[in-house]
Amino acid sequence: MSIQIYTKMKPTDFSKYLSDYLSKYLPGERGMSHNSILAYRDTFILLIRYYKDAKHISVNKLTMDKLTRKDIVAFLDWLQNENKCSDSTRNARLAALRSFFSYVGYEDPTFLNEGLKIHTIPLKKTGRKSINYLTVDGIRLLLKQPNLLTKSGRRDMALLSLMYDTGARVQEIADLTVECLRLTKPYTIRMMGKGQKVRIVPLIEQQVLHLQRYMADECLFDSKKAKMPLFSSGCGRKLTRSGISYILNKYVSKARVESATLIPEKVSCHSLRHSRAMHLLQADVPLIYIRDLLGHESVVTTEIYARVDSKRKREVITNAFVPTSEEPNEPVWLKDTNLLDWLKSL
Repeated sequence: MSIQIYTKMKPTDFSKYLSDYLSKYLPGERGMSHNSILAYRDTFILLIRYYKDAKHISVNKLTMDKLTRKDIVAFLDWLQNENKCSDSTRNARLAALRSFFSYVGYEDPTFLNEGLKIHTIPLKKTGRKSINYLTVDGIRLLLKQPNLLTKSGRRDMALLSLMYDTGARVQEIADLTVECLRLTKPYTIRMMGKGQKVRIVPLIEQQVLHLQRYMADECLFDSKKAKMPLFSSGCGRKLTRSGISYILNKYVSKARVESATLIPEKVSCHSLRHSRAMHLLQADVPLIYIRDLLGHESVVTTEIYARVDSKRKREVITNAFVPTSEEPNEPVWLKDTNLLDWLKSL
């Protein structure tokens, strides 16, 4: 991974620690993906900009002793006041800074005390985000949109249906190569998830047929193409996250014309992942299996779908209800007509 912004720095302790943190520690010891590292890097780009604009300290004069708890708090306030970032974005920036100071404290204990102070900066409370997902009918409508009479339509059908069926993250789909597929029974696909963790996801036969048609179009059954990207653009380049999002949004717009009720205004690639999880939950698939399919480290993460599905909660509670008697007992006072008449006369 190249970190161009730091190669031009004079060798201060901050620049050395930051360079090693981003290029060695995060990918090597934490096993972070390239995109996650870029998100962490952006925090430090903003931090450097803050020190330059607000503190008038250039990057080649920025040293670890200038990174105090007071200044980090001021930086976080600057993010929200000047950059108008949300509480959740602020919290993500703080998490990156906490991680960096933990690393620096491990490398040089003289910075441990200030790092502990920075760890006491509290996260801001944020409201729980709602999960955006499509109904089963919404998914059916969306997957009706690609024109299977065209090569691009067959590619898009294979792409979108695979993204839904596997519940994969968009980057996991983008990173797939031909050799990740097993097209003999039992059909499976190998996904590389967060932290470089590999999981094997089963494929249904209908999905395999879509993939086989697409791969035949692109001559991807040739063994020499085993390491090629599974999904590529018209010019043969690997599809990017933005390219996959563009394909999805094209069909979302078409499907929404047919039914604005079934297709929400905002549908992202992650919406397909959420949709798959919700539909499996509604089909009574145990959470631990959904966890394994999605590649969650803990079932606690997967439980968010169970909390969202209020309809399912009502069904479970209703089905679990055990009546204590065949008919509700009539209150004793209702049997006393004199008492009832008296009450009505009040």
